[in-house]
Amino acid sequence: MSVRSAAVWAMVAQYTSFAIQFATSVVISRLFLSPAEVGLFSIALAAGMLVAILQDFGLSRYIAALPRLGSTDIARCSSVAMVFSLLVAGVIAASAWPLAQFYHQPALTAIMLIIAASYLFTPLAVVPLALMSRAMQFRGHFVVTVGGTAIQAAVAITLAAAGYSSFALAWSTLACAAARGLIAQALRPAPPWPLTLSGLRPVIDFGTRSSTLYLTGALGTRSPDLILGKVLGLHAVGLYGRAISLSDQFRTLIAGAIGSVFFPAFARIRDRGEPLGPAYLRVCSGYSAVVWPGMVGLALASEPLVRLLYGEAWLRTAPLLTMIALTEVMLIALPLVSDLPILLGRLNRLLVFNLIDTTLSIALLAIGCLWGVEGAAASRLVYGAAWLALYFGFMHRLVGFDAGALLRIYLRSAAATLAAVLPLAATYLFWAPPATIGLGPLFAATLAGGLCWLIALALTRHPALAEITALAAALPIGPLRRYLAGAAA
Repeated sequence: MSVRSAAVWAMVAQYTSFAIQFATSVVISRLFLSPAEVGLFSIALAAGMLVAILQDFGLSRYIAALPRLGSTDIARCSSVAMVFSLLVAGVIAASAWPLAQFYHQPALTAIMLIIAASYLFTPLAVVPLALMSRAMQFRGHFVVTVGGTAIQAAVAITLAAAGYSSFALAWSTLACAAARGLIAQALRPAPPWPLTLSGLRPVIDFGTRSSTLYLTGALGTRSPDLILGKVLGLHAVGLYGRAISLSDQFRTLIAGAIGSVFFPAFARIRDRGEPLGPAYLRVCSGYSAVVWPGMVGLALASEPLVRLLYGEAWLRTAPLLTMIALTEVMLIALPLVSDLPILLGRLNRLLVFNLIDTTLSIALLAIGCLWGVEGAAASRLVYGAAWLALYFGFMHRLVGFDAGALLRIYLRSAAATLAAVLPLAATYLFWAPPATIGLGPLFAATLAGGLCWLIALALTRHPALAEITALAAALPIGPLRRYLAGAAA
């Protein structure tokens, strides 16, 4: 499968998954769960995911980066996945009661135990998905991703409607993990048994350094829920978590999962001995041209979106969403900051930068909490600017891209972003303000913004326009239908 076809399949998988997750979050938040109930689960999930960075143990990147891969390598990786999934589940289970005592929330114990059980299914999916990625077989990724998400949504809504409160989200997480593992094994069998424990040193060495990197990253991304939960309470965690979730979901909708395609694609470029700079500029061009307008538009539309989708109980999420969405503009400006250093053997150097990055994130968040949940969200804007300044020189030296060319790409993407949000801004000014605008005018302004965006890409001769057009032409509508029919049979 070509890189472009793989990207299209990954995007279709994520678009479908986004639609399911988004609809589920609207139904659950509007009809069944309060911010405090969502906040309780968010604390448990955040704590679990601090440990869960060990579940993959760098195996996906290890498998993708190997020049040659044999059956023995696959068996070793499957065994490592099994061992570390058991370790993750055990650590999460052991931390359940102490976490519940720390937050004075007895229900956290049972929720954490359910989350721990979900990681027992992880080794069934890790290696099969990595093998599919290495072979650029992203049709299989589509089935695993969408299948797991659909099961998760069905369980979450059913149990929430039945009155299971935060436990509905916990049980749906377990159901999703089980579904992903079973589907992945059906598509690309790589069972983690019998255990193969010989020759593990290269896997353990790479996995240890990768997991250290993931741990520092997880401290930065998961600490907000834990810090806010202790300092500001469950309600604040629910509001902040909903803003983060919306931002993540919209970024997924806009950019899809094409990032998962780039690691094996850049590995091919490296193996051919070609320079990475031109390819990296194309990636930056695509991300900034597509994600920037979407995230700025989300920031501008935050108040009507939250009001229309989730109701008045969640309205304080809107200003938080505005700040978090604008932060994404900075964080997406330099894609693949973890992937390419690993691919090029600069993992130790990356760890240093990641430690500085994480320290900045936690410190700024702690300071922001002095001004409440709004201050916590505002701290993300400062963090985004610091992050961009920190990594720009590192990535420039590593990849060797043309800095002048990247600046010109940024300017064109900024122009396209301005064109995309002008219709909505004009709607607020001349028709209906954010507090009263309805779904119809909001939808019309969004469509007009999309048209203005395309015109701006053409007028500025944005390099991403050709790639966007080619991806649109390559959408596998017919092949997708045939593949799903074959999978069902």
